[in-house]
Amino acid sequence: MAIKKSDLYSSLKTSCDELRGGMDASQYKDYVLVLLFIKYISDKYADMPYATITVPKGASFEDMVLLKGTPDIGDDINKRIIGKIADANKLTGTIDVADFNNADKLGSGKEMVDRLTKLIGIFENPALDFSKNRAEGDDILGDAYEYLMRHFATESGKSKGQFYTPAEVSRIMAKIITFNIKITSSTTVYDPTSGSGSLLLKVADESEDGMTIYGQEMDVATAALARMNMILHNNPTAEIKQGNTLSNPLFLDDVNSRLKTFDFAVANPPFSFKSWSNGVDAANDIYGRFKDYGIPPVKNGDYTFLLHIIRSLKSKGKGAVILPHGVLFRGNAEAEIRTNIIRRGYIKGIIGLPANLFYGTGIPACIIVLDKENAENRKGIFMIDASKGFEKDGNKNRLREQDIHKIVDVFNKQLEIENYSRMVPVTEIEANEFNLNIPRYIDSQEAEDIQDIEAHLLGDIPNADIDALHQYWEVYPSLRKTLFTAGGRANYSKLLITHDAVKPAIFSHPEFTDYSKRVNTVFSQWKTKNTSKLKGITVNDKPKKLIHEISEDLLQAFSNLKLIDKYDVYQHFMVYWAETMQDDVYALVSDGWQAGKEIERQEKKKEWEGRIIPKQIIISRYFVAEQKAIENLAQDILEKNVLCKYKVLSVDEIKTLLIEDKWMATLERDVKTEMERISQRLTGRIKELAERYEATLPALTNEVEALEKKVHAHLKKMGFVWK
Repeated sequence: MAIKKSDLYSSLKTSCDELRGGMDASQYKDYVLVLLFIKYISDKYADMPYATITVPKGASFEDMVLLKGTPDIGDDINKRIIGKIADANKLTGTIDVADFNNADKLGSGKEMVDRLTKLIGIFENPALDFSKNRAEGDDILGDAYEYLMRHFATESGKSKGQFYTPAEVSRIMAKIITFNIKITSSTTVYDPTSGSGSLLLKVADESEDGMTIYGQEMDVATAALARMNMILHNNPTAEIKQGNTLSNPLFLDDVNSRLKTFDFAVANPPFSFKSWSNGVDAANDIYGRFKDYGIPPVKNGDYTFLLHIIRSLKSKGKGAVILPHGVLFRGNAEAEIRTNIIRRGYIKGIIGLPANLFYGTGIPACIIVLDKENAENRKGIFMIDASKGFEKDGNKNRLREQDIHKIVDVFNKQLEIENYSRMVPVTEIEANEFNLNIPRYIDSQEAEDIQDIEAHLLGDIPNADIDALHQYWEVYPSLRKTLFTAGGRANYSKLLITHDAVKPAIFSHPEFTDYSKRVNTVFSQWKTKNTSKLKGITVNDKPKKLIHEISEDLLQAFSNLKLIDKYDVYQHFMVYWAETMQDDVYALVSDGWQAGKEIERQEKKKEWEGRIIPKQIIISRYFVAEQKAIENLAQDILEKNVLCKYKVLSVDEIKTLLIEDKWMATLERDVKTEMERISQRLTGRIKELAERYEATLPALTNEVEALEKKVHAHLKKMGFVWK
């Protein structure tokens, strides 16, 4: 039985919890990931002739299991398992960075024995069987690894989480630079500050055949982490070198010792790196990185990394670099460099991101998109202000699926959207002294809700406020006349109905009901088309490929409807996929449709539930009468009937229950919720405007004067004189 991803993640998190206390997350990640690595290569390569990775006899994970409870467990893991694997695969300095016999971190004596024994036991979970990694077309290990890396980065604190670039940002960069490019396994991608290698892997994932990967990382432990990461993600030939890229770049052209150039380059360098010039003779840089551009400030290395990447790209190379917003507008030496880069046409675009996305800093950052192809003819820079699209995730912000998709769509299609994106001519940038600060070119601030003084004095609703709801009137053209009539003055209108009648008037209007029918029709057509695809799921299908096709079809289906945002609908779908649907699909591709008959016992609660079909769905379809008569039919009898029904479900019944009654019913409710939200916004705004200008200032003044006279009269009767 395939484990649910949520349970898999829980199991891995438990392994982290076993190591709490003796060290922080920036350290215990090394232990957990080494164990994950040993488990993976043992499952995948042990006893395999001519394997990419050699697992020496006596050094597999199964041999590690035999060490559980033994007094020398830590030393034996170091020498008999990790040491042998490192020697056999030239991985010394890679997988032996964590000392499993360190009493300061793991405790001494029985404490160490118990801790390591429990840790190994967690990785014995049958669900962590990677012998068929990617068998379903999905890198299950990669998903688990991604979960762990995010967890470690979150737990590591501000100064120690820089080894990880959020996957959402990495995906954006990868999809933008590889768009419409023919890629083969020999296509090269490079990251000069590779960290744990997550950015490189996301780019390589854009090709079914992978890419040729190169990376350099200054931190020894993080470089080791990246090498393991490459092997764990089935890229064992990736070259990850350790060293300072700026002072000692290790990827050189063998012929003339110039920097090696690549098809793609990506980077998330340390922001405003103060010691970049250590070991660098910038004035006489033998690699020519600063020639024709200028030398960056001694105490700020942002442009140093950008110039290194520009020199590392082939003549048609494409790159993307994450940098702080300061690079867009800072003056002096950086202004000179920025001007020279813009004049060469190397900057294709700039994407402003939300603040607090990254683990090493809370400041907002941007993606600088580079493209040398046809650079000399580039007449503009495409800018996106994506700073408003995110969700809170603990103490960090996180891009949602809809934010990622919108950024990628808009950039790749070069779509100009008001307050979000535009192509900025170089002539305009030049007129702004080559300042690239996004707010100079895109006003993403929400329009101020301006109060109308005349309306406050004389009443009625300003037409300008009603006109601002134009997106609704485009869909409901006659609804405006139902709600409003001309006021007593030009440019003002009156509400024809009471405040309480606004919502019923909107929801019962023929244009509203017609639009709702159109939305329902679009969803029904999408549902019909994709239900058959979902019912055709077979063992060893590729869930991620399947869900990509279905979700893209959903986006396309809703793209021609005004008012409703296709990305909002898409987000509902992707949230449901992440929270529920992916576990169901992975169960189907692992165990087939018979998984629909299975139940799961919850011993602690002494309850049970269907593995992928909730029992409430069975009740709703087959036992409605019994549920209504629950007062007369004991609960345990109903549950017994439901349990019996699971056992005799046909495959067709399972498909109907799972796809129609569970998946599609949920998604249909989500679409209706989106429609409700849109209509509530219109209702709320109309009520707000009506209430705002309902009581004029003169009327309020008269009311106050009348109340004041009453108060004076009461005070006078009581013997008080109010002057």
